[in-house]
Formats: sequence, structure tokens, C-alpha cells
Amino acid sequence: MQYSERILKTPSSFIRNILKVTDAEDVISFAGGLPNPISFPIDALRASVDHAITENGSRLFQYSSTQGYAPLREYIAAKYQRVHGLDVQAEDVFITTGSQQALELISKVLINKGDGIIIEEPGYLGAIQAFTLSEPTFYGVTLENDGLNLEELERALQQPNVKFIYTVPNFQNPTGLTYSKEKREHICEIVAKYDVALIEDDPYGELRFQGEPLPYIGAGKLDNSILLGSFSKTVTPGMRLGFIITKNKELLQHIETAKQASDLHTNIFSQYIIYDYLASNDYSEHVKKIITLYKNQSEAMLDAMQEFFPAHVEYTKPEGGMFIWATMKDGTSALDVFQKAMEQKVAFVPGDPFYTSKTNVNTMRLNYTNATPEVIREGIKRLASIL
Repeated sequence: MQYSERILKTPSSFIRNILKVTDAEDVISFAGGLPNPISFPIDALRASVDHAITENGSRLFQYSSTQGYAPLREYIAAKYQRVHGLDVQAEDVFITTGSQQALELISKVLINKGDGIIIEEPGYLGAIQAFTLSEPTFYGVTLENDGLNLEELERALQQPNVKFIYTVPNFQNPTGLTYSKEKREHICEIVAKYDVALIEDDPYGELRFQGEPLPYIGAGKLDNSILLGSFSKTVTPGMRLGFIITKNKELLQHIETAKQASDLHTNIFSQYIIYDYLASNDYSEHVKKIITLYKNQSEAMLDAMQEFFPAHVEYTKPEGGMFIWATMKDGTSALDVFQKAMEQKVAFVPGDPFYTSKTNVNTMRLNYTNATPEVIREGIKRLASIL
């Protein structure tokens, strides 16, 4: 059988493949990006299932509109008005099957083969995978401790047919880094000079456990701002509910066409349940509990790294989110370390799949949200013995 070039050039998910290897019960895994299951509000969701079915009956089980359940879109719009001071209306919100689908739909709508995508380096591998299907040209811009390298960004924007910039400004995946207020303002000024879209993917923004919340880079300021959000990190990842927010009506029309061709609409049952849950419970109190949990877990990992890691290993100190990024300054290959780590029954994600043009890198991503402080300490101790 003959396969398309685009599928042959798209790698399967590195992390999904690693998780198959690390799934054994005796492996301490820092590899996944999984929310801690003890954070799932199971009892409240069970009550919402019953209540939503009682209130709405067959509507939960019927086809629905492509843009998404109107009360849920209204809830999201009101939240972004209230929390972020953005002029967002329900018509600016589009429900997707997780943020992952949003990435694929946007690239379908904007990218012709060879067009340019500017991406953080290192960048979120799920985005790299979604965008690769459209056969773009990637322009990696170095992610510094406070955000994108501005000179590299300006150079990348001058490349031919650049369509959009993809960023994760809050507690970035994989590094855990957050763009500074000053860097956000500089990036906005630079991007405003070009006819490109700015995607701000913000699945972790609510999970801040220290420091002050920061304004978005382009949302509310740039005409071609695209903001992505998700309920996967705060309510449930299994229901696969994400959303796009943009004031660009023409873009939303094209996204709607692409989604109709893809899956008609996002699971309407999930949309009713999530909306009922949000309307019936104190969501902010729920999120506070997750923040406390992740703060303790991140501190456990950072404390263990400070105690056990050798001096040549540097690492980020996130103010929120789910990840720490470690760099072996002696140039050791993370893939080599991964093989040895698996022998010691501890797993992480080597940095390779987070780059579009580098291989055999000396970086690794560590996730702290899915293990107890005691298990984290033991895992870091094992990893340190190899490093």
C-alpha cells in the first residue's frame, strides 16, 4: 500500500511510545505529562452526569453544533472577561477535542506545504507532531529563561511565508519556564509589525503556585491573536475538552469548516457534563487544591535534585505547571542516560523530540505531578546515581 508523504514524515508520539516501556509497576516514571488522578473531582462529576441527563434528556445523546455547547462557551467567555479583563464573547469561543485538535485545525486552515511556523526551541512535542502533518518549514527560536530570543524571533519573522508563531508562555512544556512581563511586551511589539498569527497555548496557566499572574502576550492586543485553553489539567483530561478564543471571525469560519470535515463536533455529552460541573461547583477552590498538591510535588523534586544531582546538571525552577527541564552541561546524551535509567527502573523524557532540528541532545524533561514526594525523592536519587 502507498502512504501519503505527510504521514510518513510525521513521527509517532515519542512520549506515547516511551510510556509503553515505562508502564511497568516497578518503574518510577517522570516521563508522562499526566495530571494526578487524585485531583479528578469524581464524585462531583458523577453528580453532574446524573443532573445533566435529568435536566437535558436526549440532547446529551444527539448530534450538536460544530462550534460547541452555547452555555459552556458563554461560561468560558465570562471567565476570560472576569479573570483576564479580555473582551471575549461566546461567539469568539470555539470548543475543540482537547487543545491538541485546536493545533491540528489551525495548521490545516493556515499552512500550505512549505509555509513557515515559528516554534519555541525546545517546544511542545504534541504541537510539533500536529503541525508536521501539514508539511511546514519550522523556524526554531531559542527559548531563554524569560521567553523567546528577540533577535532570533525577528529574523524568523523575515523568512518567507511565515504563517504563525506558536508559544506556551506560562510554565512551558517541556521547560516549565514562564515568559517575563517585559519579554511579553517586546514580543507583542515585534509581532505587531507582521501579518502573522500568534498562538498562545495556555493549558497550565491556572496552576501557578508562586509569583504573580502575567497578562497574555497578544490576546486583547493583536488582531491575529489565538488563545488556546483546556479543561484537561484542571478537571479531567479524559473528556478531551479544549477551546480556541479569537476575535478573527474569518479564521473561526475556516476552523469550523475544517472541524466539520474532521469530526462534526466535539463530544457533546462531555460538554454538557463539564458545563454542569462548572455551574454547580466552586471551580476556583478545586483548582487551589491542585495547586497545593503540585507545589508540594515540585518542591519535593527540586529539593531532591539540589541534594543528589551533580553540579554539572542545571535545571529550571518553575513557578507553576507540571515540568522541570534539566541540562547536562558536560554534553552527555540524554538518550544514553535514558537507557541506563531504565535499568535502574526510573524514567524521564529525553529532550530530542522537543526540537525540530536537533538530535542527541543533553536535555531531559521531568514531570512531578504523578508521584508522591517519597517516590519522587527515590526516583531522583536513582537518576542522580547515573548522572
